[in-house]
Amino acid sequence: MIEQILPGGVAAAEAFADPPGLIPHPSEEALIGRAVEKRRREFVTTRHLARQAMSKLGVPSAAVMRGERGAPLWPQGVVGSMAHCDGYRGAVLAYSMQTRSLGIDAEPHGPLPDGVLNAVSIEEERTWLGAQDHSSVHWDRVLFCAKEATYKAWFPLTARWLGFEDAHITFESESATSGTFRSRLLVPGDTMSGPALTSFDGRWLVAEGLILTAISVQ
Repeated sequence: MIEQILPGGVAAAEAFADPPGLIPHPSEEALIGRAVEKRRREFVTTRHLARQAMSKLGVPSAAVMRGERGAPLWPQGVVGSMAHCDGYRGAVLAYSMQTRSLGIDAEPHGPLPDGVLNAVSIEEERTWLGAQDHSSVHWDRVLFCAKEATYKAWFPLTARWLGFEDAHITFESESATSGTFRSRLLVPGDTMSGPALTSFDGRWLVAEGLILTAISVQ
């Protein structure tokens, strides 16, 4: 499903349940030594999918360790992103020669819990949300999903935190349940290498009770 909103050259793998019998890569076991069972299953499945995506990309299978702020550490020459929520696990990878960064997120297609919207949005976004029809698309959750993808695309390039209030996201619909979005950055976008960032362009999709968002930075 995630492939519907990814550009060419990005390898993807996804699952809608945790396959039985999966075990963590030996090098990754220490990362989840104290995790509860639900967290262990999410972790093991998502990294298993990351290795499937490595295979599709032609990259040798490798452990995906955890770096600063929990960001995944990918093999040299590769960029990637992972996402999980109830009913979905996914991983995407691309060669760093072609893609600067990737960010994906997944959420159940339902409204945000009470009180969350004000914490994850800015006034302009809430004004726009108030004018939308929420009968077929829960736009508040789509916004949250796009914010998460924005951070995941941002951090590998900057090694800096990006708050929910630091990007203004706008949406365009191509159908009732899919379209594009732009994340306009409201803070300086200096990067560790390469051009500074001013915005990200991404895609969103609602299907099978899920929301998926994806950003590919070229």
